[in-house]
Parts: sequence; C-alpha cells; structure tokens
Amino acid sequence: MKNKFLIFIALAGMISFFACEKDETRAILDANPTAPVIAAVSDLVLDRDNSSESIVISGTEANFGYDASVVYVLEAAVAGTEFAEPIKLGSEEQVNSFEFTVSSLNNILIETLPEDETSSLDLRVRAVIVASETGGSDIIESVSASLAVNIKTYGPPSLYVTGDANSQRLVSADNDGIYVGWVYTDGTAFTLTNRDDGKVYGVTGGVVTEDGDAIALEAGGWEIEINLNDQTMASEDVTIGIIGDAVGGWDDDTKMIWDFSDNTWNLSNVVVTAGGIKFRTHNSWAAVNVAYHPDNHDISDLYQANSEDGVGDSQNIDEVAPGTYTVKLSIETTPMWVTFTSAK
Repeated sequence: MKNKFLIFIALAGMISFFACEKDETRAILDANPTAPVIAAVSDLVLDRDNSSESIVISGTEANFGYDASVVYVLEAAVAGTEFAEPIKLGSEEQVNSFEFTVSSLNNILIETLPEDETSSLDLRVRAVIVASETGGSDIIESVSASLAVNIKTYGPPSLYVTGDANSQRLVSADNDGIYVGWVYTDGTAFTLTNRDDGKVYGVTGGVVTEDGDAIALEAGGWEIEINLNDQTMASEDVTIGIIGDAVGGWDDDTKMIWDFSDNTWNLSNVVVTAGGIKFRTHNSWAAVNVAYHPDNHDISDLYQANSEDGVGDSQNIDEVAPGTYTVKLSIETTPMWVTFTSAK
C-alpha cells in the first residue's frame, strides 16, 4: 500500500517586543512569545514507486500578537553544520504547512545530497515578518529548535557502466525507458547494469538486449542514448582533441584523455613547434573549438562555437615555445583554463 507521510510542526510566535504606528493605530507584538517547536518526525525513505504521493509538513500558525503577514520557511541542513548552508525546502505566506510530492522533495534534496543514500539532517522552520517603522523596515523572525531526521533519497532510473569505479551512468530523467548520458571509455567494451532490478544490457547485432554483447567503442568521450522501448542505441564521439600546425597539422585531432580525478582533459608528450594550436570536439569544425588567454590561461571568453562558414573563430594559441609538453584542459570549471607543462 502506498504511504503518505504526515509530519506535524507546531509553530508559535517568538519575537521581542516591537511596535509600529500608522494612522493612529498601534499594533504591538506579543511581549511573551513562545518559540516554534517541530513535532517528532519519523525517518523518511523516499521511494520512486511512490513518487506521486503526498508529503505534508504542517503545524499551527505563529502568533506575533497581532495580525501580521507571516512567511514560513522550511529548511534542512546536513546534521551538525548548524545551518551554515541551509537547503530551502519551501516557503509559504500566511500558511503553516508545506506540501510536496515524494518526487518534488527528492529533487530538491538531491541537488545537494547524495542519491540513493541515507543522509542525517537537521530540520527547522523560520517564521518571518517584515515590520515597518519611521519609513524603514525590519525583518523579524522566530526560529524553531532543530530536529534530527534521517532521509534516504533516490536517483533517477539509471543504467551504470558495469563494474566502473567512477559510477558512470545513463539517466532516464523522465522515467520513460530512454537513458542518456556521457561515458568515457579507454576502448574496453562494457555493458550497462540497472541497479534497481539487476538487469544487464548489451548490444547484439545492433539491438539492445538483456545480457547482450558488450558495447565496443573507440577510446574517448561518448554521448550515448539507450532506448529500451525500441531496443536501439545511438552514440556520438564528443572527445576533446588538440589540433594545429604547431602539433602536427589542421586535418585531424589528436584525442585527449579524460582524467576522472580532477575532471580535466589531458595529453602527455605533446610536441609543439612553431604555429597555432586549438582544441575542438567531434573531430570537426562544425562543433566547438576553444583557445586560451595568453596571459592567465583563462579561456572563458574564448570558448566559442564556429562561425557559419565552418572556420573556427576562436583565437589560436601561438605563443607556446617549441618543446615537449603535458597539456591539461578544463572546461568543467569557471573560469575554464588550459596549461602547457614542459615535460623535461
């Protein structure tokens, strides 16, 4: 039977004395407030099978001593962090309850918390009002004591590269049997495992099947789509390559190698001579090419798509002295950067 979670949070106004006056009317906050209290909350196991079910977090309205306009903010934080980086779960005006679906709460949490794991969290509620006086305004809030709770999240339906220590996967964001993702391979054939049911998929004769043949792709980064509805697979080589007359010519890329330890593209023993250098994807000028700023190696402003005529419009790298280098390129960071380290 599908479960519905109901958590009661008792809220009562807690603020220091304050008064505001307008048009001869004086509203006075409660001089003896009581801090909000969160009632006991059971540990939660969020489940994809119950993704559409309701979770209602509710309680009593805060009392500020007059008819104040209150905003209630529900927050979570990793246990023991004292809400240094709170996760905002929701906010409501003049309402003392928050309603989620299992999937909506899960989606909020996995933006910060690990998927398919139980996290120890603290919960709190802030009751906030904005009070105006002498032309200014003050934000006044009453914060509940924190309450400890364990919540297990879930990730989207996924097919993981079997036995991969880096947990690479294809994801079905809409849970529709279509799995998409980026995979880097060193050229070793691989299968894909659904950790939910243990089924292992491969491709036999161009058809995706359970217990099919291992998928063989050249070494590099690949965008892959597996469609379990019509049993098809599509793949596109999106490896970053280095190219230019300073590194052997403008006809073909030399593919770089993905480093999982720092999420960068790398290439060792690159012989550089006089001339220009660029980086591009897909081994094609129809995709994206990049270069780097000659002063600080920041390539953010030079990361550009090619122009309509197919000629790369990013700047060449042309000031690297002849020699042999280890090249490291980061396009996952802000700013993006590239380094040439002499391999002496």
